[in-house]
Amino acid sequence: MSAEATNPASPGPVAPTASAAATAPAVPRADRRKSRARIDLRRLGRAALLGPAVRGKLPDAIGHVVEAHRAHHPDADLDPLRRAYVLAESSHRGQMRKSGEPYITHPLAVTLILAELGAETTTLTASLLHDTVEDTDVTLDQVREQFGEEVRYLVDGVTKLEKVDYGAAAEPETFRKMLVATGSDVRVMSIKLADRLHNMRTLGVMRPEKQARIAKVTRDVLIPLAERLGVQALKTEMEDLVFAILHPEECEHTRELIAENAARPDDPLAEVADEMRRVLREAGIPAEVLIRPRHFVSVHRVARKRGRLRGTDFGRLLVLVQEDADCYGVLGELHTCMTPVVSEFKDFIAVPKFNLYQSLHTAVARTDGQVVEVLIRTHQMHKVAEAGVVALGNPYAPAADVPTSGTPVSGTPASDEPADGERADPTRPGWLSRLLEWQQAAPDPDTFWSTLREDLAQDRELTVFRPDGGRLGLPEGATCVDAAYAQYGEDAHACIGARVNGRLATLSTVLKDGDTVQLLMGQDPASEPSREWLEHAHTPAARIAIQRWLATHPGGGDTEDTEDADGARRAFVPEATAAARPAGGPRAYAAGGTAPADAAGRTAPADAAGAAAPAARPRGADVLVDRPGAAVRLAGCCTPVPPDEITGFAVRGGVVTVHRLECAAVAYMKGRGRTELGVRWGDTSACRVTLIAESFGRPHLLADLTEAISSTGVDIVSATVEPPTQQRVRHTYTLQLPDAAHLPVLMRAMRDVPGVYDVSRAQHQAPPS
Repeated sequence: MSAEATNPASPGPVAPTASAAATAPAVPRADRRKSRARIDLRRLGRAALLGPAVRGKLPDAIGHVVEAHRAHHPDADLDPLRRAYVLAESSHRGQMRKSGEPYITHPLAVTLILAELGAETTTLTASLLHDTVEDTDVTLDQVREQFGEEVRYLVDGVTKLEKVDYGAAAEPETFRKMLVATGSDVRVMSIKLADRLHNMRTLGVMRPEKQARIAKVTRDVLIPLAERLGVQALKTEMEDLVFAILHPEECEHTRELIAENAARPDDPLAEVADEMRRVLREAGIPAEVLIRPRHFVSVHRVARKRGRLRGTDFGRLLVLVQEDADCYGVLGELHTCMTPVVSEFKDFIAVPKFNLYQSLHTAVARTDGQVVEVLIRTHQMHKVAEAGVVALGNPYAPAADVPTSGTPVSGTPASDEPADGERADPTRPGWLSRLLEWQQAAPDPDTFWSTLREDLAQDRELTVFRPDGGRLGLPEGATCVDAAYAQYGEDAHACIGARVNGRLATLSTVLKDGDTVQLLMGQDPASEPSREWLEHAHTPAARIAIQRWLATHPGGGDTEDTEDADGARRAFVPEATAAARPAGGPRAYAAGGTAPADAAGRTAPADAAGAAAPAARPRGADVLVDRPGAAVRLAGCCTPVPPDEITGFAVRGGVVTVHRLECAAVAYMKGRGRTELGVRWGDTSACRVTLIAESFGRPHLLADLTEAISSTGVDIVSATVEPPTQQRVRHTYTLQLPDAAHLPVLMRAMRDVPGVYDVSRAQHQAPPS
């Protein structure tokens, strides 16, 4: 795309495509595959200057492109390529690259890269024209008129924005524009990746500081994009070229390691490959076994991981078969007849990677202890593994008629074709959809640029499931906060918690691949995100949404509002809800009170306690005790209510305390030798109970819980709210019920309050013995 040229400071030809071998020094001599010679730019330049000799005849300069294109698409219509070349050559005539070649050699080289990957005719046509609008007088309207809307869209997608108009923001805004265009047609990024690869190949003529700047952008943005789009052939060569520029000493050391290995008389990879061919031939499985040399960066990574390298560390074996079932047949034979390293097995056929990659990975061990990594895939899987989205062709071709010869590009677009920006590529990957969403919220080019680099650095993806069976794609390390914003966008501000695999979890919980996540959303329109969420947000969508909310709400983002914070430090005042109580309802009274028992051992109603009583107190549930005249008290630790199974113990003053059988205090008192007394429920009426409500912190939660309790006709005796911990709040209520039968209704009403995830009866721990 730019006129940056000549011989690179590269580690050598690295073109790991189906038609080209990987890093030449690492290829064992016995199994080195022949590769297409790199194009002679000066010869192409001379041919370009001569122009087409005969009208309608294919120019000699695009002979390499045509040959590569016909290898993948034998029936392709070559007329669009001819017309595109004629327009590009005439438009760029007189322009020279900094290396001295005619500029037309650059679009020719970019188009050849894509042709060798199997791109269809429309992509190649746009590739030939990709610099015409940017660097010549050709307009997008002319491109549309001569080649159609699709070619115009692709050319526009890769056209840079002018620095005159955008200044320092030109580069990030160009990438933003390109990514938006890629969301509608991934072929835009295919052209950009091939363009950058050729510029990296010819970067040696630039000043060292400019080489480093371009290499860093390639490393941070273009290489991760190539990985995510599955275009491994471009990704690996760009990695090696960046490695040579940014780390020349390590690159030279790696080159020496590869050359030293190639000079060895023995080749353990070739020996294992021969044995593997014999095993598969005897099993009757037609397969091709190839040696896949590692590229420079891969060798460097292995050396850092394992230290001293052995012969099998410089490459892997690739087994190509015809059918999916044959992949598993090969796997079975290798694991049966050779020594497998089971821990190295991975099945990316059953569960493909997010970038379309499919293959079986395994490893076998030699008798000398060397381990050989093996990749097993079909020929079609191999094509997709190398070319990624380029191998998918035209995303808008009818499913029943996927083009093998390119898409006609002459003429104007069909009348029903949607306007620019209205279509969405049906092959668009999930990560790209998420990127397109958060980039709209990026407040400025610098934020977009830095966030884009951080996002692309997260090169692993996991899938989590929603309860309804839907799925969310998230980067590795994502939390429930990220899942909330991925599913609900800015509505996730109201998220109050989550269940992961059916269990309550904090929003900071890190998700794993395959988890089921149910997000709990509050109904309060005043719900707001917490500042703490930023510590747990890993996706750009979540971070930008939270930061934008905090920027527009200074001082906001606290989990608890003032009311709840105050309630966490003091007991709740029951009279605050007096207005919400039904007329004539029971009043609150202090916990732990006792009522006298009659001669039959029955607890007396409050109004029978004598006229001297200061006020009529709410009546508790009747309890019969096998000790006439004893006072009865319902234990505050477990607050039994009918029809709980109960027992009693005599305490000081002749009072009998009544506990639920499962109360921890029962075992404690038995252990202390306390006498257990028989008690039973009498005529059931009012009762007192202690309930614990656990919830996620949010504004107005305490008021909502209080209102829910009062609406059931229940009186609040006392209430406390513990300080929030990890966004969770624990409320303890002692309540007076008019009838024990109301307890299930009360607990259900409390659970229905948004943010409350559990309501249970109090169950205190036994004191230490």
